[in-house]
Amino acid sequence: MNSVNGIPLEQCTRLRNRVSEAVIRDRLLTIASRLISVPSPTGEAGAAADVLAEILGEEGFAVERPEAGHPAAPAVVARLEGKRPGKTLQFDGHLDTVHLPFVPFAVEGGRIRGSGSSDMKGGLAAAVEGMLAARDAGVLEAGTILLTAHDLHEAPWGFGLQFDRMLMDGIVGDAVLIPEPLCGHLPVAGRGQACWKITIRRDGSPVHEVMRDPEAPRVIPVGAELVRRLHALDDRLAGQVDAVAGRSSVFVGQLHAGEIYNQDPAICWLEGTRRWVPGCDRHEVEAEFRGMLAELAAETGTQIDSEFQLVRDAYALDLNSTFVSVFQAARVAIDGEPLPTGPKAFVDDGNSVSALAGVPSITHGPFAGGQHTVEEWASIEDLMRVATLYALTAALFCPQG
Repeated sequence: MNSVNGIPLEQCTRLRNRVSEAVIRDRLLTIASRLISVPSPTGEAGAAADVLAEILGEEGFAVERPEAGHPAAPAVVARLEGKRPGKTLQFDGHLDTVHLPFVPFAVEGGRIRGSGSSDMKGGLAAAVEGMLAARDAGVLEAGTILLTAHDLHEAPWGFGLQFDRMLMDGIVGDAVLIPEPLCGHLPVAGRGQACWKITIRRDGSPVHEVMRDPEAPRVIPVGAELVRRLHALDDRLAGQVDAVAGRSSVFVGQLHAGEIYNQDPAICWLEGTRRWVPGCDRHEVEAEFRGMLAELAAETGTQIDSEFQLVRDAYALDLNSTFVSVFQAARVAIDGEPLPTGPKAFVDDGNSVSALAGVPSITHGPFAGGQHTVEEWASIEDLMRVATLYALTAALFCPQG
């Protein structure tokens, strides 16, 4: 085999060796430690962003701090420029963590631990180290590595709003790498997701069951009818399938009403999710949902209010893109074989890149676990692999402009 996806094998091997020698374990761990040691629940990641800006400034990078609609925690933007013009490869990560008790940074055996070590300060540290390694190895012959980091990623506190604003403001590369903890396959399709909350109300106050107006609507039976209709919708959506991403769906996760067993409540509320496959228009998805609620309200004489919050739109990756070919070539050079393809089970910033910017993105991060728990961890060896892979992908992709 003289080439990998059209790229000479000798070139891949030579660049891989130079990058591997430039990835520094202790530097990567120091970056991870400094980021993880700062608590940064979603909406409050400003101090962590400041630390990342300090790290990049200490390394000699000019750092930009766009507010992107969130002045409490301006984002972090830095660039490594090649020797001549070319393509821009973006390394993007979020600095916020879910709202769980803070766990400090620690190294245990071959793993790092602490809040965000898996999701995703560990992966972001690897991306930073990848940019530093590309610089130190002098492998960026052309083009630019664009590093971005931000707050407001996690739902239900942020919904990706700061990154979406950055994309709409043009802060995006020709392709994007996202070091979320997914490493076993190359995700090529994923469903979009929205969270919804529905509140059903009748006139008047809660009353004892024997004192209720027999002509007044009863919100619990209306809620039960809504659940039935949502389940019927889910049955219809079973036929809306993507071969990789799975099926569209609607899910009811909560239903609440009343304060005591013999009270006729005035309010009933439900919460759940709506997911859709690539090719579906999210605006049509929302319109169908709201239309069903308006119909039920008219039939029952109740007031039905709803919150329909987009988390991310659907995701699809063109396997014939140059970016995918280059990424897989870098993967072969480092690990000996390309990644198999598969679904993206979760939603992440790559979904926004696909929907809002129309450029390819690949989610690939370290071997890690404990996401959205207090037991997060990431493999140190694999963090180094990710740093090497990111730097090598940039070295192969950016000069192709």
